[in-house]
Amino acid sequence: MTGMPTLADLVWARGYTDPAWARRHTTSGRELIPSRSVWRGSGTASALPTAPPGALDSLTFTGPHGQPLPLPELLAAAETDALLVMHRGTLVHEQYLHGYEPHVPHFNASAAKSYLGLVAAVLTHDGQLDRGAQVAKYVPELAGTAFGDAQVDHLLHMGTRMSYAGRPYDKALEAQRYFAVLAPQLRPYGYTGPATIREHLATARTTGEPGTEFRYENGNVEALAECLRRITGTTTSALLSEMIWSRIGAEEDAYYLLDADGTEAACGGFSATARDLARFGEMIRCGGAIGDRQIVPEAVATTIASGVPDGYARRVRFPAAPPEAPATLSYHDLWWIPNDPYGSFMASGIHGQRLFISPALDLVIVHYASQIVSPAVPQVPLVQAFLGIGAHLCA
Repeated sequence: MTGMPTLADLVWARGYTDPAWARRHTTSGRELIPSRSVWRGSGTASALPTAPPGALDSLTFTGPHGQPLPLPELLAAAETDALLVMHRGTLVHEQYLHGYEPHVPHFNASAAKSYLGLVAAVLTHDGQLDRGAQVAKYVPELAGTAFGDAQVDHLLHMGTRMSYAGRPYDKALEAQRYFAVLAPQLRPYGYTGPATIREHLATARTTGEPGTEFRYENGNVEALAECLRRITGTTTSALLSEMIWSRIGAEEDAYYLLDADGTEAACGGFSATARDLARFGEMIRCGGAIGDRQIVPEAVATTIASGVPDGYARRVRFPAAPPEAPATLSYHDLWWIPNDPYGSFMASGIHGQRLFISPALDLVIVHYASQIVSPAVPQVPLVQAFLGIGAHLCA
């Protein structure tokens, strides 16, 4: 196809088999269903020191078929919308493609899980959230469900074993059913299932002992978000704004998509600009601080990659990886840990969203994209490229 689809046509593009459809979705969320702003605060935007452009354009990386690709071709293969690279606090590369503009919030998809994980870790550090407590302690109406009977720590490590409404569990199908809960226009004819996120969670039943298996499932994050709302007495949007977004010098409000109850889609309905996400990542890289202001406790920011527990969360596959792929990643507090020599960790979302933070390389990378998720479309090895960029900048 050529050009951008209309918003009216977008609901028919289930599966997003063309990058243009995915791109329309990733930049137009709040035009499709209700949303709530994550306020940037009343202060001025923090500066992003910038180096002269072009320092990375001549680098060559490994492409999706193992072929060498210069950076511009790699970004094209990844259907990149934006790439921002910060090294030692300086923005050394900033690029926008396919008409995407710097001031427009971009869908983060499942990368949003990690941001909620950080909020949960801070509340744990402050003594407000008990990792060992059953979820039903905070959300009594989830008692008797797979999430209510699990511990908070199981949610933070995707450790529940469950099925919805008696169905055999299928990750891809359950993701589609979750989207139908969130967006009525995606529901098939005659749909009689849950109409809100809370109703959806209430249908989950335990199929095995929690904490024994890694199962990447949106419901864990939504149940965690409900715990945090009950503890703090506020919305997810207001909580993220109060704890982080209003304190990092963001240029723009971010936003969450909402269900019919006005509840945020915490597991993936978050959108923000690439520049503001770079500020967020740089704050974490600097031990949770911006200058002399501590935004997140240092003990939280510096243990994202080192705090991986033993057992079921030790080694996992990336969600989009084929079954035969080696299990080389770890998962901690909803962050992915590549287990590289640099203490790196990342937030990651479908269609190629990445916030990559590598403390030992003094590196923060934001990558927004509109990739097609299909076995017929090989995924671009972005993490290896990010590490190559970091090694080059440190040389």
